[in-house]
Amino acid sequence: MKNFAEDLVLGGDRFIEHQPAISDKALKINLNNDIYGTFAEIGAGQETVRHFFRAGGSSRTVAKAMSAYDKVFSDAIYSVEEDGRYVTESRLIKMLDYETKKIEERLIRAENPTKTFFSYANTVATIDYAKKNKGHGWVGIMFQSASGEPYNKIVLHIQFKETDSKLQQETLGILGVNLIYGAFYQHNDPKKLIYSLYDHLDKDQIEIDSINFSGPLFDKVDNRLMSLQLVKNGMTDAVMFSPNGRCELAANVLYKQNILALRGSFRPVTVVNMDMYQKSLDKFLTKNNVAKENTTVVFEITLSNLLAEGSLDEIDFLERADLLCSLGQTVMISNYQEYYKLTEYFSKYTDQKIALAMGVSSLLNIFEEKYYTNLTGGILEALGKLFRNTMKIYLYPMIGDQGEIIDSTNLKVSLHLKDLYKYFKKNEQIIDIEDYKKDHLKIFSRDVLKLLQQNTEGWEEQLPEGISKIIKEKELFGYKRK
Repeated sequence: MKNFAEDLVLGGDRFIEHQPAISDKALKINLNNDIYGTFAEIGAGQETVRHFFRAGGSSRTVAKAMSAYDKVFSDAIYSVEEDGRYVTESRLIKMLDYETKKIEERLIRAENPTKTFFSYANTVATIDYAKKNKGHGWVGIMFQSASGEPYNKIVLHIQFKETDSKLQQETLGILGVNLIYGAFYQHNDPKKLIYSLYDHLDKDQIEIDSINFSGPLFDKVDNRLMSLQLVKNGMTDAVMFSPNGRCELAANVLYKQNILALRGSFRPVTVVNMDMYQKSLDKFLTKNNVAKENTTVVFEITLSNLLAEGSLDEIDFLERADLLCSLGQTVMISNYQEYYKLTEYFSKYTDQKIALAMGVSSLLNIFEEKYYTNLTGGILEALGKLFRNTMKIYLYPMIGDQGEIIDSTNLKVSLHLKDLYKYFKKNEQIIDIEDYKKDHLKIFSRDVLKLLQQNTEGWEEQLPEGISKIIKEKELFGYKRK
């Protein structure tokens, strides 16, 4: 094969990053004298290990390849899951732990002093016969960076987009090779590793919506930043973090839950944000007669908000997330600028009640036709999707130019949309938050940010209890001690 590096470079040429062929990646691993491990693949054939067999020299790499397809056999090997499911993260972890334990038991270290062991596994469900569910799965690897070293782990969740099971199997095989190659040859640069997972794949083929790194190699890796890369790179449209900072699968967090979402910059989170949250949650629980334990509150930040300064400031993102998590909140980063896309996303995972809490200015933007020129049905289609299944908006008032309080009763939308607005208002899908504190209406995150950066007195009381202390101790958002 001719090497591009040998060709002439012409004026006007653009740099093209070279992606090694999948066969080359598999062969490079096969030819390494030390990399040795097992493959356990369930649900889509043995598509990953097939690439290593075809590349040649696989006896140097493959200690074992297996597929425990029968449920009885699978349970006998990996034990029974509490929920009875097989395509879960806990199932994948059990597979990785079991296979790693077996390779350590069966291969004597004294006889393999230089070997770096690994266990690759996937448990997936490809598209069903009726083609209603496209399928999803968990993929992961446990590996050593040197012989005898502790193991590291990379676990990710995928959603298939193709509508043919054979194509899904082939896609999974390529992804598996990319993951194994990345684990050994790109673990020093996790961002590059994530990006290379799509080598020779298209984003129309597969979605990666969750990824977590663990182990000594990744002890300084923040999984929130890694998940943010998934959204930034267009690999998924949204990621979620639990209050402990772990990247969580939206399907697990939102499944069959009632959902209340608040969008904002939260730079920093203020007493207004928390008052809006608490008052809307109280109304949401009371009006819908739902239990708090069956309700998930999501504080959502759009990627466009994080890119407001022109580039993605990872430190700024972590500072916002840290403060929200310290308040016990679930954080979501999404690529959904329009609110109707957000409710569509939630509706994929639940058929229960959904509500949004927002200020008057955000509601006015929803009724601006200019944001929906990309939709065939324009604003009618957008509002139909937004207010589906009696979705409700809890509206926090604002102070007008003349000092008046503006709420759902006196806000002004375009004249030809007035009757449409009244329909949702009369249908009790737009509900005012009435028991607010008037002084809160003068508080804006951008003003608080300016005050704390200038170290001007008085900004502390505009934040939730304990938040100003965290900002001062960690010097967040550009705050500097005098």
